[in-house]
Amino acid sequence: MALSNPSAPSLAGWARPSPTAGAGTSAIRLEGVAKYFGEVQAVAGIDLDVRDGEFFSMLGPSGSGKTTTLRMIAGFELPSAGRILLHGEDVTRRPPFERDVNTVFQDYALFPHMSVGDNVGYGLMIRRVPRAERAERVGAALRMVRLEGYEARRPSQLSGGQRQRVALARALINRPRVLLLDEPLGALDLKLRQEMQIELKAIQHQVGITFIYVTHDQEEALTMSDRIAVFSEGRVEQVGTPADVYERPTTVFVAGFVGTSNLLSGEAARKIVGGDGPFTVRPEKIRLADAAEVVGPDETSATGHIREVVYLGPDTRYIVALDAGGELVVTQQNLATSSMEALAAQGTAVRLVWKRQHNLPVQVGGG
Repeated sequence: MALSNPSAPSLAGWARPSPTAGAGTSAIRLEGVAKYFGEVQAVAGIDLDVRDGEFFSMLGPSGSGKTTTLRMIAGFELPSAGRILLHGEDVTRRPPFERDVNTVFQDYALFPHMSVGDNVGYGLMIRRVPRAERAERVGAALRMVRLEGYEARRPSQLSGGQRQRVALARALINRPRVLLLDEPLGALDLKLRQEMQIELKAIQHQVGITFIYVTHDQEEALTMSDRIAVFSEGRVEQVGTPADVYERPTTVFVAGFVGTSNLLSGEAARKIVGGDGPFTVRPEKIRLADAAEVVGPDETSATGHIREVVYLGPDTRYIVALDAGGELVVTQQNLATSSMEALAAQGTAVRLVWKRQHNLPVQVGGG
């Protein structure tokens, strides 16, 4: 897949820009939005502000409320409370076809009896766009997703990644102001999913349309997003840039869900950090040292022994049972360590050392 192809078509003029694009305005604003299904609260009165032109991800486990939130933005579900604004206009009660948004689904939702070209151009046909203009725009859309020349094929003749590209072209061809993507890469294999992450971000940057992306995959969110909202139990735990969410999680849930994290609390936190906690420290911030090593004034340390070693190829994960109680996970790159050397460390007494600045206090609950 050529992601930096110098001959790739220019997409200048493809997107229909907002009159206020680039001014830091809101593309989507949610004000106290809640959703109940009977007695079950799926979304618990959330507030969100998605900026015009950004790639915004809603990240969380199954049942956290992210997909329900997306469906309310699309108009497929009506909120039980609150308001949804699209570029300043209240669209809370408008049906989907009256909202300037399009949605890409995980199952592609392509018409199997139609050709690729007809699938992509279906929205234009419904809008009675003239045939010549329709063909020109279909061709441009397929060039954008690197599928030029595929107009006559059926979806059954395409790979999963190609079908996803067709679905993306179909969603973009009407030039919506906001594109909603509901776990669109979930059915793809790992390698193709990683390639498509980069491709999606490149397309979003070129067309300048606001993308709102739902995923349970933290790597997807970290790779593509300008900002991320982390969902849990119908609430938004934290909103921030990928670096903010990963490096400075504000709750225990975010620290544990976005990447691997260690938590220190209670007696162990008092002995090691000097406070009750909870504190979080990322595994890659910790280094293994000799048990007798003297640490600096700007460092935190803890002694223990290596209980388990997990060799991962480029990295090794060490699970260290602490003398102060509890465990910490340490991840180290295998720059000069073989698998046998890594596994031989099991049972070794060690001192764990990390910078004090990486002791991050977190809240037990979010919301």
